[in-house]
Amino acid sequence: MNTTRFNEAPVYFPPNHHGMHCLRLQGHEAGLSEALWLGVSVLLPGGQTSMDASPVEKHYVVLEGRVCIHTPEESVQLDQFDSVRLAPNEARQVSNPHNRPALLLLAMPYQKL
Repeated sequence: MNTTRFNEAPVYFPPNHHGMHCLRLQGHEAGLSEALWLGVSVLLPGGQTSMDASPVEKHYVVLEGRVCIHTPEESVQLDQFDSVRLAPNEARQVSNPHNRPALLLLAMPYQKL
């Protein structure tokens, strides 16, 4: 068993993330995981990522606040406990255009080499 206490979760710094504070909950520097890793991002008002894609799928769940997910084809606003899955190589931008911080859970498989 690997337990990560939220107040002890390691910070990580993904590229092209602005106005965001990212914590690793499981996997990578937070402990051994064979299939996927979990992270939480605090998005400050105005915080966002750039429009980027990754070669593996991503799953997001809004834990607090509201978050907008934009793809080249559509945009959706997610409220608390709403979730979205993005396909491998699907470009996305995550943003918080609202006046309150948002908390976003990310589940993502390890990148295949």
